[in-house]
Amino acid sequence: MRPAKPWHRGRPADPPDEPAALLDQVARGDEAAFARIYDLVAAPVYGLVLRVLRDPAQSEEVAQEVLVELWRTASRFDPERGSAMSWVLTLAHRRAVDRVRSAQAATDREERAHRASVPAFDEVAEEVETRMERERVRRCLSGLTELQRESVTLAYYGGYTYREVSELLKVSLGTVKTRMRDGLIRLRDCLGVDR
Repeated sequence: MRPAKPWHRGRPADPPDEPAALLDQVARGDEAAFARIYDLVAAPVYGLVLRVLRDPAQSEEVAQEVLVELWRTASRFDPERGSAMSWVLTLAHRRAVDRVRSAQAATDREERAHRASVPAFDEVAEEVETRMERERVRRCLSGLTELQRESVTLAYYGGYTYREVSELLKVSLGTVKTRMRDGLIRLRDCLGVDR
């Protein structure tokens, strides 16, 4: 035998024509009438909420909220606008949909906050990588001859043409080109760059 669910006392339901009268009594603070309407609507309320939320724990919580709302707002029931059971199930459906919307809004807020807090790239890693690369280039440049290092530095970091480098160093253009070619080959090998 299965234990009774906490959201339903397990008593048989009252006749279907009685919920409206029970709600009228609940509106006047009748606790016994509330116990009877609770037994009548608890299972259908839970079932409807479970179909919307699909999570038993949340469904029990929302069903409980609906039943508390039923106790507080029973005076709002208008039998001319529909049956008592329809009114109760409308309360349940609205509360379940509100929970879904609230959960979705919270998820959306968390996602936006996460996107805003996480940079498009890791700035620290980028800075470390850049510094390490600079250090490797400096180390490899120090392995070149003086003329190779000066030629490469002036051309690639200073933006000078081969002819301008030749004039600045007072060396023939052919010598500058040869030194730069040899220097760049040594740099490539030192840095481990593929051809």
